[in-house]
Amino acid sequence: MFTRLREDISSIIDRDPAARNAWEVLTCYPGLHAVVMHRISHACWGWGLKWLGRFISHLARGLTGIEIHPGATIGRRVFIDHGFGVVIGETAEIGDDCTIYQGVTLGGTSLSKGTKRHPTLERGVIIGAGAQVLGGFTVGAGAKVGSNAVVVKEVPPGATAVGNPARVVRKEEQRDPREQAAARMFAAYGVTPNGDDPLSKALHGLIDQAAAQEHQLEVILAALRSAGIGCEKLEELDKFDAAGLNKLVE
Repeated sequence: MFTRLREDISSIIDRDPAARNAWEVLTCYPGLHAVVMHRISHACWGWGLKWLGRFISHLARGLTGIEIHPGATIGRRVFIDHGFGVVIGETAEIGDDCTIYQGVTLGGTSLSKGTKRHPTLERGVIIGAGAQVLGGFTVGAGAKVGSNAVVVKEVPPGATAVGNPARVVRKEEQRDPREQAAARMFAAYGVTPNGDDPLSKALHGLIDQAAAQEHQLEVILAALRSAGIGCEKLEELDKFDAAGLNKLVE
């Protein structure tokens, strides 16, 4: 028990620049208190002491503002940062080294008892503040869920999910070793460099393609006129403003 507590404190210091020392973490971090109390309530749940497990969970909720069902499974070095308003359901499974911020719900969408209703977070997942992860699917190892995202389907390992409903950004292969090292670094609140909304990226691509096609048509028309081939002149339209449209969808 004390070995795991030392691990928890060390991992919090590594991931939170506001944590100054172990004593401060031990006495002032509700996320740590909630995880420790959950271990007790989870043990009671496993021993068949269901009411006692729920009661300890209820006390932890009142003390920390974090509600973890005693049936949930939580791995090692899990950090619930700030934590107020976090809700973790009965069949949720959280892997080692995961980070969860305030206002997160790991909830279920099914009313069937005895089934897997809540999500599974594999190792190293980061869930940003206010995110809702709803359903009995898996969020892959190293994945990130952006703040206020609403995730209702599986997230592949290493990907980032953003938006409502959440859309998945699949990371492209990085060849530069420095970029690979940066990608492995901890990302607070699930925010990553160049982690743009995939819908925004798609719109930028369409705008750039339209601008390229307009330029190509102008070149073709100029070549036809220089060859003496008449082209019907249409009513002049405003020139396509790709830069302006790109700014609108940033």
